[in-house]
Amino acid sequence: MLIAVAFSGCKKKPKTAAGEQVLNPSPAPTVATPTPVPTPVKPAIDQNAQVIIYGYHRFEKQVRRPDTEMTPEMFEAQMKELKDKSITVIGMQDFLAWKRGEKNIPPRAAIITFDDGWKSQYEVGWPIMKKYGYPFTLFIYTEGVKGMRYGGGAAMSWEMLAEMRDAGVDIQAHSATHQDLRRAYDKVQKKRLNPEEYEQWLTGEVIGSKQLLESKLGIRVNCFAVPFGYINDPVREFIKKAGYEAVFTVYGQRLTYGAPNDSLGRYLMEGNKPKVFSDAANFSGSTSGGSVQVAETSATELQAQPADGETAKTALPLIKANLGSMGPIDPGTVQMRVSGLGLVPASYDDKTQTVSYQVTQKLRDKSCTVIIAALSGGKKVE
Repeated sequence: MLIAVAFSGCKKKPKTAAGEQVLNPSPAPTVATPTPVPTPVKPAIDQNAQVIIYGYHRFEKQVRRPDTEMTPEMFEAQMKELKDKSITVIGMQDFLAWKRGEKNIPPRAAIITFDDGWKSQYEVGWPIMKKYGYPFTLFIYTEGVKGMRYGGGAAMSWEMLAEMRDAGVDIQAHSATHQDLRRAYDKVQKKRLNPEEYEQWLTGEVIGSKQLLESKLGIRVNCFAVPFGYINDPVREFIKKAGYEAVFTVYGQRLTYGAPNDSLGRYLMEGNKPKVFSDAANFSGSTSGGSVQVAETSATELQAQPADGETAKTALPLIKANLGSMGPIDPGTVQMRVSGLGLVPASYDDKTQTVSYQVTQKLRDKSCTVIIAALSGGKKVE
């Protein structure tokens, strides 16, 4: 058995055989001192900055539905007004990065959004945005894309969306079929939903639309614009659990650093109400320092006429509702909106607590939604 033993510490040098060279060992390589990695410096965040968000739909030469349509000339004039007022148009993701404390934004900023996926946004709106160098966000309801269930000739195609994506346009979710997510009723199937069916349906609207956009376009979807701006606490929680970072309504407000991400209000632009744009651009009105609480009252409680689900006998109906169940109403705050018409000049009788409006322009759609809102005890009731 051989055992190799190494000894150290001997001072006596061994003898060298004749002709044998003594090799001096090379010095050990010097280990370089690693350069310390600098700690990332967080950017200075202006927590006093404010943001306004505008929502647009269709751009048409001849406006027939001013609640969702606007002429190209009017739209471009509004984009020019932002430039003239030195309001910086920022991208949606920059806005969210600011709210996360990761990126600063100018003191006064605006975000432009287009809803639904109309082809006029591609053909008219996009060129104007490129002219001014403005970023913007598309909120797409997936069954409205060309080739899908509701995607007709006036809708954008997946190819158009891919082209806009490649150019840097932000694309986000606006549900699958564009319905009121609060109601356990599927207008497509025309049926009321039990709790299990409602959850399954809501999953398709909220999660299914997100997954389809992400798979079709290879993007990350982190924003959801609720159809019509209708939302309640259960729907809000469902959207948040689905993985969305931000939820958008149409209750326009100046958005602050501390504005809750689950209730971000946009100013919905209408072709016959240019003052809404200008007032927002002046940064007037309320801010969203806290969540906007909107109490909801059913059509049955309001004793609405026509009743919820009732078929009107005329395309020019008288719309009435008793607001007694809403509590003490501030008369000057009563508003009525009619789908297809927008905000209408309704009358309110404080003695009878009744709001009414005689439709003067024929309703085009087979079904119509009426929204009545007011302040009661300082809180918005709808």
